[in-house]
Order: sequence, then C-alpha cells, then structure tokens
Amino acid sequence: MTETDLYELLGVDRNATDDELKRAYRTKAREHHPDARHGEDDADGEHFKEISLAYEVLSDPERRARYDRFGRAGVFGQGAGAPAGGDPFGAGGLGDLFDAFFNGMGGAGGGRHRPGPVPGPDAEMVVGLDFREAVFGTQRQVDVTTPVHCDTCEGTGAQPGTSAVRCPECQGAGELRRVRQSILGQVITAVPCNRCQGTGQSIETPCTDCRGEGRRPEARTLTVDIPAGVDDGSTLRLAGHGPAGFRGGPNGALFVHLAVSSDEVFQRSGVDLHATVHVPMALAALGGSVPFDTLDDARDLSIAGGTQSGTVLSLKGLGVPRLRGRGRGDLFVHIQVDTPTELDEQQRELLTALAGARAEELGEAAQHEGLFSKLRSALS
Repeated sequence: MTETDLYELLGVDRNATDDELKRAYRTKAREHHPDARHGEDDADGEHFKEISLAYEVLSDPERRARYDRFGRAGVFGQGAGAPAGGDPFGAGGLGDLFDAFFNGMGGAGGGRHRPGPVPGPDAEMVVGLDFREAVFGTQRQVDVTTPVHCDTCEGTGAQPGTSAVRCPECQGAGELRRVRQSILGQVITAVPCNRCQGTGQSIETPCTDCRGEGRRPEARTLTVDIPAGVDDGSTLRLAGHGPAGFRGGPNGALFVHLAVSSDEVFQRSGVDLHATVHVPMALAALGGSVPFDTLDDARDLSIAGGTQSGTVLSLKGLGVPRLRGRGRGDLFVHIQVDTPTELDEQQRELLTALAGARAEELGEAAQHEGLFSKLRSALS
C-alpha cells in the first residue's frame, strides 16, 4: 500500500462533496479496473484497490474526519476502523463497493437481486391545454390503453385452481450466476432468469386469458387533476397508473406531459404575465381610461395624462398562481400610444395649429403639405 494522499488518489480536493467523491470514484474505478484493462498491467489491480480504499474511507464521515485530523494513522492504525492485518476495506469488502457502483456486475459475491414480482414499466402521454386552463388548473379525461392485472387469475399468471412453483432453472433465486476468474480472484456476475423473468416462480399451467403473464391490455379512462400554474412542458407523474407489472408486479407510473397553447393577448414569464394595450394619441396626452380584460375580469385601465409609449402598468396579483407556493404573480400592461396614420384636411389643420400653439417646429415636408392643402381648399 503506497502512502499517496487519499484525496490525490481520487483526484479531488479536500473540500470535495459526497457527490464529487462518488463521481471521482466511478471515473477512476472504471479506468483502472483490471477487467477493463484486460490484464495489461498487474499494477492496475493494486492501484484499483487503493482507489477503492480511498473512497471507502472518505465516503464515511467519521473515518474521513479522522483521516483529515490524523492522516493514515487515524484510519489504518490498530483499532482505527480497519482490522489489523486484515481486509482494509472493512466487513463490507470490495463487494459492497462494486454493488453500489456497478450493480453487482463486477464484485465478489455478485448482485443482490431479490426474487419476486417485477414492477411494470412507466408510460408517457401528451395532453394539450389552452392558456387559461394551464393558469387556473382543470380536470381532463384521458384515454389510455395499458396492461392491467388479469381478473381471471388475479395477476398470478396461473390458471385458477393451480399455483406457481419454484423455478427449476434458478431454483427460486430469480437470477442465474456465472463465475469467472480475474486478477482479483473469482468474479460472479448475475443476470435475471429468462424462464421466470426474475420472479423465482414458474407457471406450469398458464392462465388462458393472459397466457401466464398475469396482465392483459385494457383501454381505460383516467381523470387527471391539473393544478393551477402549470406551464408548457410541465410533466405530471401519476404513480400506480402505468402498466401493470409481470405476474402481480406493481403498476408503473404514468407521466403526463403538458402542451400549453399560446394566448393572443398574454405572454407568460414564469408566474408573471405581460400584455400590450393600444392607447389613442389624444387619450394618452389628455388622460382617461381604456377597457381591458384581465384573465379574471373586465376593468377600466386608468391612463394618466402625458402617458408615453413604453409605459408599464403593474396589476398586482393578477398573474399566474405559484405552482408550489402561495399567491400569484403580477400582470404587467405595456402601453403603446398609437399615432394616427390617415388624417383628413381638418384633422391636419388642427394638429398644425396645435403644433404652432406649442411652438413645435414642423418638418419641411409637413409645412409643404399644409401649403398644398390650403391651395386645394382655395381652388375647390
């Protein structure tokens, strides 16, 4: 065993978090595992042991604290946490580390598969909502077709009056193990038993309705409660509403992805809403009110005299409900002052007179247009 610093072995600093330690160990272990290196260098086996030992010590808060304070003597000395002259990995040994990071596929002792019903897979679907449904929430009836537990055999897969027996292939273990030799000694790998699908039980007389699976397809209608405040791309997880598991296994989950349509008036930014209101030029200058429909009600917006384009009015609490909290966001109304584009002669003269009264200089084109208007009036 070398005296290399345990943090250096994993390539992390002394303030590394548990997640950083775990990621570093996974990377180093895969890189230096003798099986992955195909026996290229016998030293890899020793280096791999050192990496695993470093993680085993630093992932334990108590042993890490002793190491930080006393160094190797604090964790490898007699009575310091590792058996004297024994396995430096403790009672769990390398097998526990392999099980934690490689699912038992490379560690001595194999995996920890437990025979029994296999949970059903998850399913997905997309539900469309309009903008207001997403803001205030709603209920939707959705049709799904997924496997459900067979009523005839009550999900066992066995014909009524019969029962399952211990699988003769795996002897009820639910998995088959293979032993091979490596630089670390015997390595046991385990795979689910194909005959019993990992349940450890064999069906000698399958149910005729489900052909021994314990489940069969069925169309169902579900009521989905959609909470207020969901957004486009939100996903709801309905536990237990997915496909039924094989031979009595629990149902998987149904993931409902929400597709929210856009709105002609409102744009959403988190829990806040934005809308644009067009205000006539004269009203913006003199002040007044304009009608406006919020998502909640119709009201009159008060426009102060001299309001400019770009002015933003804030309506508190009229935005989107907070999905995981109380209250609502705000509604921001952006004012756009509309300048008239088509003026008759009288309107043009009135605006020209207004400009003169305010000592506003008009452009040359506007002055020429005013002169031509007067000539046309005189000749008509």
